[in-house]
Amino acid sequence: VQEAPKERGFVENSSSPEERFQVATFALGCFWGGELEFMRREGVVGTKVGYTQGTVVDPSYREVCSGSTGHTEAIQVVFDSNIVSYRELVQLAMDRLGDENRYKENQVGNDVGTQYRHGVYYHSPEQRDIAQSVLEPYGPECQTECLPATKFWDAEEYHRGQSARKGDKTPIRCYG
Repeated sequence: VQEAPKERGFVENSSSPEERFQVATFALGCFWGGELEFMRREGVVGTKVGYTQGTVVDPSYREVCSGSTGHTEAIQVVFDSNIVSYRELVQLAMDRLGDENRYKENQVGNDVGTQYRHGVYYHSPEQRDIAQSVLEPYGPECQTECLPATKFWDAEEYHRGQSARKGDKTPIRCYG
């Protein structure tokens, strides 16, 4: 895989339990509904949508939707660990998926394809352990990935800012 140029949306990050502000990455199908769910959570200080877990440098939405890049639509979350824990965010993601979607492979709601698979992508061994402990009770049939986070590519400008702003109570319509 070609190394990502720093100026094109790739964000270096790590999440150590000693850091107040940490990064978490989730895939919950269509990124807008999931992003709004996280934006509404107290302690989340920033979100952005994009693509992760693939093999192509700086993929476009069209490329990701083709299924040829290996990427999934994702939400990167920056949170204040003094207010909300990583465990709470992983549980929020699983609650967002709901009972039915956790067990579907490459699908959330009516969105079908590898770009809509769901996952928890951890940034540290501590996050891995927490994510695994949250996912474990759902059993081996649960299709939610639990993998190390890879490069995160920002979605195109026209995909950003589609979710309502923090504090908005409008019902979330996009399921994923």
